[in-house]
Amino acid sequence: MRKRLTLQEYKEGVLSGNRTKLSQAITLAESMLESDVALASDLVQEILPLTGKSIRIGITGVPGVGKSSFIEAFGKMLIDEGKSVAVLAVDPSSQKSKGSILGDKTRMEKLAGDKRAFIRPSPTGATLGGVSAKTREAMLLCEAAGFEVILIETVGVGQSETSVKGMVDFFLLLMLAGAGDELQGIKKGIMEMADGVVIHKADGANRATAKKAKSAYENALHLFPQGNNNWSTPVLTASSITGDGLDEVWKTIQSYVAKMKDSGFWDENRASQRLNWLDENLQFLFGILFLEHGKVQEMLNQNRKRVENGELSPLSLARDLIDAFSQSTKK
Repeated sequence: MRKRLTLQEYKEGVLSGNRTKLSQAITLAESMLESDVALASDLVQEILPLTGKSIRIGITGVPGVGKSSFIEAFGKMLIDEGKSVAVLAVDPSSQKSKGSILGDKTRMEKLAGDKRAFIRPSPTGATLGGVSAKTREAMLLCEAAGFEVILIETVGVGQSETSVKGMVDFFLLLMLAGAGDELQGIKKGIMEMADGVVIHKADGANRATAKKAKSAYENALHLFPQGNNNWSTPVLTASSITGDGLDEVWKTIQSYVAKMKDSGFWDENRASQRLNWLDENLQFLFGILFLEHGKVQEMLNQNRKRVENGELSPLSLARDLIDAFSQSTKK
């Protein structure tokens, strides 16, 4: 049995940039064991003063858009420019087996083999939002380990898969050209949140269609109201195969960072995200406390079958459970 690391050993390992210790620390943060949750919380608190210096970039897009290939090519370009890059790649978990393919290291073989990069695939579990429940903790641990750019790859675009916007500085949306009517692919909520749109796979015979798609998206974006950061979302084209356009994507992100820092939005956004993180943790921890309460468990077990059979409304039982919990805490 492997010896359990101490808080100090985890901290020293992460701060020294030890990849093995960093991976173990992220595994600790993802654990649902009560003892691990407490230790992970202490670790995050210890390293917190040494976080916040990286650029956090969320990357999402429709299935088949080539998120992994884009991240590999983009990450290699950043490394060639002297940046250290961490990739938090979130794989979808099976609702049947609860398992996850975790194939991002295979898809990003070249980047994974580079000592200046760190790739961590994590399962989403039961979490909505396109990110793992502990993506924020993993991101902070990577920052404390000294990584300058954090790339967070989400599982894809869906109605709920937008939580990544609430934890990154720049939200990048990858789109495809030539897959039917380009505007059909626009989901207004996602488009409004994007800080940058990239028409990917703009190479070979796709170059012309990519240019047409670029114009279509630019026209559509003009119809959206500008956000409170006064940033006009640009539309770019790029190819992971040829490398064309990747430098323009990075220049756009750098321009965004400079503008947001000058306006004060950068600090305001980070502060708002920390408060949202607090709210999420309160809801998560309260949910555990509530469901582990003896009276709640008893009532839930007694009435679960009635809900299943359609005899009792789920809302009615939920309200009764909350009332029972509330009454017990008043005593």
